[in-house]
Amino acid sequence: MSGHSKWKTTKHKKAITDNKRASVWTKLIREITVAAKAGGGDPSGNARLRKAIDDGRSANMPNDNIERAIKKGTGELEGASYEEFTYEGYGPGGAAMLIEGSTDNANRTVAEVRHAFSRNNGNLGASNSVAWMFEKKGQILIPADKKPEDQVMEDALDSGASDFEVDGEYFVVTTEPNSFHAVMEKLKKKGYTPESSEIEMVPKNVVKLEETDARKLLKLVDALEELEDVSKVFTNLDLDAVDLEEAGT
Repeated sequence: MSGHSKWKTTKHKKAITDNKRASVWTKLIREITVAAKAGGGDPSGNARLRKAIDDGRSANMPNDNIERAIKKGTGELEGASYEEFTYEGYGPGGAAMLIEGSTDNANRTVAEVRHAFSRNNGNLGASNSVAWMFEKKGQILIPADKKPEDQVMEDALDSGASDFEVDGEYFVVTTEPNSFHAVMEKLKKKGYTPESSEIEMVPKNVVKLEETDARKLLKLVDALEELEDVSKVFTNLDLDAVDLEEAGT
């Protein structure tokens, strides 16, 4: 889930990963398959696949699982054919939401997503109903206790980053989508180990909700993220104004 405070987002994602590893592996395998289908099975020439493989290894996924997923994507092994999707909608309190993922059955997926919205005080919207409220950016989180802020900012901008900010316990390095992987590689060569790195749909503006609506929204986010076909959920909720532990996430 993405909102304003990136370090809170990371803590939220880590809890999901720790508690639902089997589900996480399923989604990572699917991303590897989709990436290999889209750009070929050689990670040296497919930055998206290289990132997906790195994510799989970070989640302790066996190499055999990774290799099978690549071969399914390239057609060397039989497997389901996945198509990527983006759904849009409104959560409790009117917060904007974007849902991304991949599916081998679009009718099943849209029914599951609509059901999650209807059970959690949200509404699935039409195409382009909220997409204009977000912009695609690379987001790289670096722990703020490893190196001085001035040095990290200089290294980030030297590596091609478009923006840099301090957010709580992290330095947030922002990139344009097409330079995300190049910036990542340069930062790694400079000795950085990011806490997380993703291409995100970043809200142009955030909204603050009443506590009750914020809790309902986070419950909807969890319901959507539990769906096997959903890989990412983005919202313009201001997470700085929400205590994720108190909200039960």
